[in-house]
Amino acid sequence: ILYDQRGRGASSAPANPWDSSIDDDAADVGALRRALGIRQWDVFGHSWGGGISMLAVAGDPAGVRRLVLADPVWSTSDWMAPLRRNVIDRLKGEQRAAVEQISEESLGTPDPVLHSAYAQAVYPSWFADPDMASHFVPPVAISETGTATLARLRRDGYDWRPRTGGVSTPTLVIHGDVDPLPLAVSRSSSYMGKDAHVVVVPSGHMPFWEAPQRFFELVNSFL
Repeated sequence: ILYDQRGRGASSAPANPWDSSIDDDAADVGALRRALGIRQWDVFGHSWGGGISMLAVAGDPAGVRRLVLADPVWSTSDWMAPLRRNVIDRLKGEQRAAVEQISEESLGTPDPVLHSAYAQAVYPSWFADPDMASHFVPPVAISETGTATLARLRRDGYDWRPRTGGVSTPTLVIHGDVDPLPLAVSRSSSYMGKDAHVVVVPSGHMPFWEAPQRFFELVNSFL
């Protein structure tokens, strides 16, 4: 089941998109499970969706059998500064200039066009193989709801550890060895307590595309 988060894709926006938060997105996961009449399911979250998934499981632990996280954002906002440095170091020429001209501070404002431009500018850095990145064109995604949610977290920071640290749901974390989101910090940030198992694969931020055989072997075995 792949769904659009509220106010993104084909899902309707809330009455006031600017009041949106990641807590709404997390609560929607459990609400979707109940609406579909599913007693218990497995949850997979990648990158930003990994953060949503962590919070979703914390809020709906009885409804989740297993959790798989692929290169997720960390349980605190400490990832933001090192990620930006790594992205800039990986890019060159016009690609690097496009990222540098959008400051981290400006991303704390809910400007959908700016956030969309930034997402497209950093996209090539997610791949370990620059040639592979050339085969993908990031979509132009402009959402007031999504922008408001992300801008708030960038501006105010966050620490989810009190909510996620005690979750006992069996969790598999798959992380690319050259992901700009550095592994050293992710290992120390206590994703989901003692039942989380971290596996490193040869990949950037997209292990399901760059190391698909290893990725799906791990996921299938875990589930």
